[in-house]
Amino acid sequence: MEEKKDKTIKCVDCGAEFVFTVRDQEFYAEKGFTNEPKRCKACREAKKQAKNNK
Repeated sequence: MEEKKDKTIKCVDCGAEFVFTVRDQEFYAEKGFTNEPKRCKACREAKKQAKNNK
């Protein structure tokens, strides 16, 4: 099994780079998520907030 490392990902919404940490990767794996996040934390929060306000 390959060792996990922090990954830098570019947000699809704002273009900012954010770190997908080993801890986050393990959390995603635990939850059964197969895709990496596409948005930074701020954009995920904003998207969630907009969805809740509809």
